[in-house]
Amino acid sequence: MAVPGKLPVRVLVADDQRVVRDGLSLLLSLLPGVQVVGTAIDGEDAVRQALSLAPDVVLIDLHMPNCDGVEATRRLVSAQQGIPVVVLTSYSDDETVLAALQAGARGFLTKDAGAEEISQALSVVRAGEAQLDPSIQRRLVEALVQGDRLGMPGTAGTGHHPCGIPAGAEARRIHDGLTPREADVLTEIAAGLSNAEIATKLFVSETTVKTHINHLMAKTGSRGRAQLVAYAFRFGLAT
Repeated sequence: MAVPGKLPVRVLVADDQRVVRDGLSLLLSLLPGVQVVGTAIDGEDAVRQALSLAPDVVLIDLHMPNCDGVEATRRLVSAQQGIPVVVLTSYSDDETVLAALQAGARGFLTKDAGAEEISQALSVVRAGEAQLDPSIQRRLVEALVQGDRLGMPGTAGTGHHPCGIPAGAEARRIHDGLTPREADVLTEIAAGLSNAEIATKLFVSETTVKTHINHLMAKTGSRGRAQLVAYAFRFGLAT
């Protein structure tokens, strides 16, 4: 449903179960600011249609035939323009969550999410940010803090840097070359703030925040916001 004066979020829905696919399509078509541009029956179909229709976001299930949601996400994110993906699935075990995020998904919701949560996730992801179900984010952070499951650089083993430097916040900050402002931005990311909220709190522009985030990803070797959150918790930069 279009909102006057505002471009709708163009969404492609991918789920192998027809009743779920049709139900989601109907639900989304009734939401203000959302336009369903297509539905896909599996991962292969999702990739093919997404490359043709160029949706703003693909809303995808993970367990589908021919090409599962994780592989489809990887292909979509690797496409020339990089198509944002929000996972909406009944599977929320740690391995499934991590696989989807490693593939490049920007959002992860379980199928008990309400219409408002889904709509918010679509808008947030189209804006270039990430949206994780709160329960998923807590479990993700716990899993990453307990073990190096996403390949975070220089953190495996005893909790010390490979060169023998203690892995405390200040040591990591120096080693990775983070500036004080970058550390501030990282702390706010770990607290769950959006780019706009960080900009307001730190009295800078959103463009500046995005620049800091790009630097943080490059310096820490992170491949997304979820890994930055894990990094912050692991090295004491989260409050």
